[in-house]
Amino acid sequence: MTTPEKVVTASSSNGAGDDAEGTVFDIGYQHYDGPREGRNRARLSVYKEGLKISLGLGRGPRAKVLPWLFIGALTLIGAGMAFAAITIDRLAGDGTAEAVGLPSHSDFYGIASILMFIFAAISGPELLCPDRRDGVINLYLVRPLTGTDYIVARWGSFITIMLVVAWLPQIILMTGLTMGAEVPADYLKDNWLNIPKFLGAGAALAVYSGTIALLVAGFTTRRAYASVFMVGLFTVSTPFTFGLAQEIGGTAGKWLSMFNLSNIPMHVNDAIFDSVSGVTMDAPAGEFDTWVLVSWYFLWTLIPAGLLLFRYRRLSV
Repeated sequence: MTTPEKVVTASSSNGAGDDAEGTVFDIGYQHYDGPREGRNRARLSVYKEGLKISLGLGRGPRAKVLPWLFIGALTLIGAGMAFAAITIDRLAGDGTAEAVGLPSHSDFYGIASILMFIFAAISGPELLCPDRRDGVINLYLVRPLTGTDYIVARWGSFITIMLVVAWLPQIILMTGLTMGAEVPADYLKDNWLNIPKFLGAGAALAVYSGTIALLVAGFTTRRAYASVFMVGLFTVSTPFTFGLAQEIGGTAGKWLSMFNLSNIPMHVNDAIFDSVSGVTMDAPAGEFDTWVLVSWYFLWTLIPAGLLLFRYRRLSV
């Protein structure tokens, strides 16, 4: 380390006639002349960090167990469905698995939705709660990053992970069914429309569950509280609304069934695949027109997204 250079010496005199000297040193501070990347770089940094947090990357082994456990479980479901269909078709001929009603793309999200809800409930609070509990949010929100930038980047990173969780098993299922067919090219030619369908249905489920999970996490600093509340919200609404709707019946019972939070994205899944999954088969809400069910989905997705945005915009004021 170099010794600070003495550059200025000044003297002054007080009322008593005593001289006092003051010294100014050059301590080596330099003006920054590099590139200034502004808000976009800050947004991208928050987004990338959100991806790592959701997957437990860069953290201890315990942080990686739950997210990768759920990803692995969902992937195994997709692989298992593909293996079962391939086995039946090989033993009994092409098309047998579909003929006997073996679950396929349209049924996957109904089977795996509960795991995705739990995954969202556990991983979502990890993105928001620690930052507010430890006061790190105050460091993020210095200029030029705003509360809106922060929450949009966090939401984007979490939805990206949720999309991967939703789409990966379906891609594995599609690949397995295609490669297991007697003529893979013919199978792909006849079933390629399933690809945009499962992408759209998966996006609907990912955005819905991810947005609600982040909204819940945005109002508490305790990850456990947010996770338990989220799981309880979906778990309790299913038997409560279903049983009461069946008891009441009529139009009132149908509307009460609409508050089964687990079924909201599944009605969209049914609309996309133009079929009824096992999850929504007995739901009174399924008797409504498709546009009502889809509108209800957007209501339950856009309003929580707006509340979440409003919550974090206030933090930057």
